[in-house]
Amino acid sequence: MGASIQSDTPVRVDREARAEYLEFACHLARLAGEVILPRFRHRLAVENKKAGTEYDPVTEADRAAERTMRAEILGTYPSHGVLGEEFGLEMGDGLTWVLDPIDGTRGFVMGLLHWGTLVALFDGQRPVVGAIRQPVLDETFAGDGGRAIYRCGQEERALATRGCQDLGWALAGTTAPEMFRTERQVAGFDRIRRLARGMRYGTDCYLYAMLAMGLADLVIEANLKPYDVQALIPVVEGAGGVITDWDGGNPAMGGEVLATGDGRLHERVLAELRA
Repeated sequence: MGASIQSDTPVRVDREARAEYLEFACHLARLAGEVILPRFRHRLAVENKKAGTEYDPVTEADRAAERTMRAEILGTYPSHGVLGEEFGLEMGDGLTWVLDPIDGTRGFVMGLLHWGTLVALFDGQRPVVGAIRQPVLDETFAGDGGRAIYRCGQEERALATRGCQDLGWALAGTTAPEMFRTERQVAGFDRIRRLARGMRYGTDCYLYAMLAMGLADLVIEANLKPYDVQALIPVVEGAGGVITDWDGGNPAMGGEVLATGDGRLHERVLAELRA
């Protein structure tokens, strides 16, 4: 599913188009929130997409929000492709909107707040814009790799990561320790967990937003899908952070992902993962 949206030649997106797409990503995320919020903290039917193997819940809120975003994309950019967690891939002209209507459905169905809508536009190699939306708090975190912004109500301000080069002082987090499955992943995560100042769990996409805001220092995860990570990349990078895979490469297709607010910390963590 994911590999087919990749290309050896990325689609060129100029500055003016990038700004337009960034606003559209925020618009899509807001529309999704309008669909999701009336269903939040209500008793919804929850299906397990991986019944018999693990818990991967989905609700009508996820599906309705993705349908809404897909319809808006079709009406505005009919030649673009769409890759969504709930309804898969529709190929387009090389630019692909990558959607996760509710990243953190486990938290959503429990009435918690660590979840959000993720929207990215992928050029064939990297996401050029991304938006993270937490509708309960009316928060949007958006970026284009060169800048990142925070919006809440009438407030808008630039996002910037903070300096932290010492792993022993880093405030870190991950969604869940069970996401690390292979021997390499378990050993790598355990090493970083022991060396970091603190490790939080259950964060999903929201910790990446807090990293971009300068309130956290490190996120380490594994077994992500493209729709789990693409929206996060332009926000983290636009705020001055670094996000790669565990080998320092392009994380756009998911897998093992490492994000830090400080490039010096990033190099230190990569070294520890190679040890």
